[in-house]
Amino acid sequence: MVAPSRFTASLSEPPLPEDPTSGQTAEQLPTYNAYSIDGDVTGELVYVNYGVPRDYEELDRRGIDVKGKIVISRYGGSWRGIKPKVAAEHGAIGCIIYSDPSGDGYSEGDVYPKGGWRSDRGVQRGSVADMPTYSGDPLTPGVGATEDAKRLDLKDVATLTKIPVLPISYGDALPLLKAMSGPMAPEVWHGTLPAPYHLGPGPARVHLKVAFNWNLAPIYDVIARIPGSERPDEWVVRGNHHDAWVNGASDPISGMAAELAEARALGELLKSGWKPKRTIIYAAWDGEEPGLLGSTEWAETHADELRQHAAVYIHSDSNSRGFFNAGGSHQLETFVNQVLRDVPDPEKGISVLDRTLANDLLHGRPEAKQEAKSKFMRLSPLGSGSDFTPFLQHLGISALNIGYGGEEEYGQYHSIYDSFAHFSRFVDPTFEYGVTLAKTGGRIVLRLADADVLPFDPDRFATAVGRYADEVQKLTGDLRKAAEERDQQLDDKVYQAVDDPTQKWWVAPKRLDPVPYLNFSPLENAVATLKASTAAYSKAIAAATAGGKEPAPEVQARLDDVLMKAERALTTPQGLPRRPWYVHQIYAPGYYTGYGVKTLPAVREAIEQRQWQEAEQQMSVVAGAIAGFAKEIDRATALLGPGQAAAGQ
Repeated sequence: MVAPSRFTASLSEPPLPEDPTSGQTAEQLPTYNAYSIDGDVTGELVYVNYGVPRDYEELDRRGIDVKGKIVISRYGGSWRGIKPKVAAEHGAIGCIIYSDPSGDGYSEGDVYPKGGWRSDRGVQRGSVADMPTYSGDPLTPGVGATEDAKRLDLKDVATLTKIPVLPISYGDALPLLKAMSGPMAPEVWHGTLPAPYHLGPGPARVHLKVAFNWNLAPIYDVIARIPGSERPDEWVVRGNHHDAWVNGASDPISGMAAELAEARALGELLKSGWKPKRTIIYAAWDGEEPGLLGSTEWAETHADELRQHAAVYIHSDSNSRGFFNAGGSHQLETFVNQVLRDVPDPEKGISVLDRTLANDLLHGRPEAKQEAKSKFMRLSPLGSGSDFTPFLQHLGISALNIGYGGEEEYGQYHSIYDSFAHFSRFVDPTFEYGVTLAKTGGRIVLRLADADVLPFDPDRFATAVGRYADEVQKLTGDLRKAAEERDQQLDDKVYQAVDDPTQKWWVAPKRLDPVPYLNFSPLENAVATLKASTAAYSKAIAAATAGGKEPAPEVQARLDDVLMKAERALTTPQGLPRRPWYVHQIYAPGYYTGYGVKTLPAVREAIEQRQWQEAEQQMSVVAGAIAGFAKEIDRATALLGPGQAAAGQ
């Protein structure tokens, strides 16, 4: 800070006697954000809360412009890479991101080393590449980053930030926030630092200078393969990343250790004479933290093979103590629930499914009561944030992401204190949930590898897609209602601001165009066709396996081929608008959420961005993908016997 007083941020995390590895300073990465551009800027500071689009709408209402300014944003509210992206769109020249204690610091409990939460010197490193555009090596979008790959010039890379970015601790953020003035931030923008949360701009003025290495370096994926004995051309792929920002005890080693335990167990089975029906591939990915590099480049290099042979990709990342959580292709919902009924929870002695459903019911998730009654857990749709992304959303391979958590004290995300000392005190001291993850992942891999027919349930997928179609229709109605209410409030506010001195800061925003009535019939018809097709398949597979019967081996193999490639039908060659790398039409990370998922993304985001013509155009594209999936399911139904296909298909 160069005005109104001088202050230099420490940009360091001190060693702690209670944490032996925190003293390995020569081996620690500095506190930085990967894929920020180089920059040397000076400007007044503006506080932007979480730095997401709606925060800038609030600043606009208050007449505050960030053009030519440096913004300071707290972590949370979205993936970190969204913050500099949106700041640059509004004309900011730099971005500082800090960890407010309201997120993972003393507001949650005692800070490290007394407790597990982030101290005033802890810093969250992390990538700020624009991964909602594409993941992987920024220089080689869509192709594997092999030695002889054609690479972009750095100036042409779309996923680098447009402005320099730096993460800091809340200890370094406090003097900056204290030096700011201007209007007070809305109450919901207040963190828990002992300072008033002023918006600015200024008088705090900051000089931000960052410079990075831009050299090429190799990364190392470790791939192990167990050939299938009956269907070697069908692959079950299991992965976790092995790279970390510093020590990475929780992220990712807690998950990697469990995967290694699974692999060791399968090695013992092989020694006993067992062989899987399908090929099993175990992967330890490198370079996940900067931008899903190892998994993306491997998937892009082997894209044609994977589209032909990969049945399912199963992923885990960090793991801790508590409750099971999973996201993935909804075709896998029934199968996952069957596995969870057979895995014991180490704390309660009941199944991990029962414990998770009870916890959801206790905390009031909207669908928890129905799930508890049916003893069936929905999978969450997948956005991004880890190595399932290239498999599901770029190649159209059914995917699953699994892990345990919810009872840990974990304020050390991406800091030097994500260490064995911290993990063994505050995350999973007995390592029981690492064992439980290995039991869960191992069962999933073994059952997928040895099933007579891949245990996909297209009917569950149809139910989920119907739910998402209803949501986007409701979204337009909600936007229409909100616009009407907002216009009325603006009318009231305009009259109030004329005579009320306390409202003089207020600036009337532009009125939005009215929300039209969109034509959802292509989507509605596609969903109806899908539900008819999946219902017919459910009936046919139940009849074919009733009383212990099995389809003939050649029918099983052909069913597998159809079922595993049905997910590919949900992709389109052109991909999503403005980001063709993402080709899946049902699941994608949000353009302005990053990790957070958008279902039916082309339609949903067009509506959210009020691009009405694009919404109707994409409705037909998405409907075509859904209808294509339905045709593949009809093919599967036809394999099970004459007269079983859905009427009219």
